[in-house]
Parts: sequence; structure tokens; C-alpha cells
Amino acid sequence: MFAKPTIEASQALLHDLPRWLAAHKRDLPMRRDDVTDWGTLVFEIMSQQTPLSRVQPIWIDWMKHWPTPCDLAAASSADIIVAWANLGYPSRALRLKACAATIVAKHDGQVPLTMKELTLLPGVGTYTASALLAFRHRVRIPVLDTNIRRVLVRFLDGREFPPRSTPSKKETARAGELLPQDGRHAADVSLAMMEFGALVCTQLAPSCTGCMMRANCAWANSGFPKDQKRPTSQPYAGTDRQARGRIMKALRTAHFEGKNGLTKRRVLDAARIDGGDRYQPSRVYRALLKEGMIVYDEERKRVTLPR
Repeated sequence: MFAKPTIEASQALLHDLPRWLAAHKRDLPMRRDDVTDWGTLVFEIMSQQTPLSRVQPIWIDWMKHWPTPCDLAAASSADIIVAWANLGYPSRALRLKACAATIVAKHDGQVPLTMKELTLLPGVGTYTASALLAFRHRVRIPVLDTNIRRVLVRFLDGREFPPRSTPSKKETARAGELLPQDGRHAADVSLAMMEFGALVCTQLAPSCTGCMMRANCAWANSGFPKDQKRPTSQPYAGTDRQARGRIMKALRTAHFEGKNGLTKRRVLDAARIDGGDRYQPSRVYRALLKEGMIVYDEERKRVTLPR
């Protein structure tokens, strides 16, 4: 299923793409050499399912407030959720706090640097751990985000998209075999594929005309066949996710303004969507309570963010 590269394809991946990267690499403060291991970990978790244009300003502000795991572990959950702003999936913010607390408790406040220890941290999966080890410490390890996976299956296999939502063992092994032996060069290749997928070989509107990789691209040489099962963006309008977001936004605003929470009625009203399910506000309210994203103070009869 996963083809081995020809000599020409290997040349393009291992040498042409890194040269392309040198000329086209975005100047992202999150990837600069002086960023700490903790800063990289925060960035990788923030950028899950989130465009970098939204991540960058929030990451910069976040690192000013909480530059170390100790700082974040000591912060209030409410302040963290407010700082998370519009990144979406705010449960990631609380997992980051739990991650920081684990680093402080088990690793003396220093981010561990083995795959096993990293993936035992709350909110840290294989991709996040691999990205930290490869891009910060030049460890020779495959980094398989959605951009890299898409570039590889198009260029080598002639498919429009990867066959699975998550990498299989065979896909991961093939990616590892492709990497050069030198760790620094391997990291450059991975970063080049990532940037190429983000800027050129994009998901729905790839810039194939004039693409420097086209001559050796199996997908181009096959006539750009379309996959029957194509990725679709998740609906947002009218969904429970939108209702949840409205509740969290209302509570973030109240916290930022120094208000002592909101009444349950105000919270439920915030979740109401025109034409939506009549039971939706209560359903998402109960779910957020169960997840610990919001708290109801029985004595004050107010809904607040967790402390």
C-alpha cells in the first residue's frame, strides 16, 4: 500500500525540499532556536486542529504569562481558560495545566526528553512528542502531522489523501525509513514537508501548476485521481460545539470583567441558538459541568470558571 521512493523521488524529498524550505520558511516565533522545550510543547498542543495564524498571538501572550511549567501549574484554571481565548477545544487548556503539574511533580519542572516519558504526560500524544524531539533536539524520528502525511501519500503513492485518519504502523515505518541518518538533516526534511503541505500541497486547493515536485509526483503523474472518501470540515453552526463555545465565551468575558460569575439562566440563554434543539442548552451545560470546564456555586447561585 505504501510505495518505496525511487532514486529521483528520494532526491526531491531529501534535498530539493530542504532547499525550498530555506527560501520559503515562515518566520514563526514558536519555531525559533531560543524557544524552550516547554514553549515548543505548548505550541504543539495549541496548534492541534487550529490554524497557526490564531495560535501565534495567543502563544506569545501565554509564554509571557507562564514561561515555565511551574508558572502554569500555579496559575488558576479560570485565568488559563480566559487566556486560551478563541483557540477552540478549551479542554486542551486544562490538560496543559495538568501537563505542567505533572512535569513539576515528576520531573522537577523540566520537560522530559524521552518518547515514553513525554507520551505519559496529559495531553501529549505521539505527534507532539515526536515534534519536540525532532525539531528541538534533532532526534531522528518521523513526525507525521496531517500535512506531512498528505505530501507523502500524494508524492509516493498517487493518492489524494492518507487512507486512515491516524498513521498506521506501516505508514510510520515508511516515513522513518525515508529519513536521512543525520538527525539535523532528518528534522529539516520533516519540517520542509510540513511547510510544503501547509503552503503548497494543501488539502483542498494544492498549487500543482508549476510545483517544483510535480515531475516526480505519483499523484500528478496519475492524473490527480480524486479519493471517493474526502475529508470534510466539521459543521459548527447550530452544533453542541457552538453552544459550548457560547457558554465558555460568556464566562470568559464575565471573568475578564471581574464579575462574580453568571446565573444559570444567563448561562443557558448564552447557549441558545436560533432554530436549535430546545434541549441543547441544558445538555451542553451538564456536559461542561461533568468535564470540570465550568463550576456551579450552590451558595452564591452562580456559574463560574474553575478556580
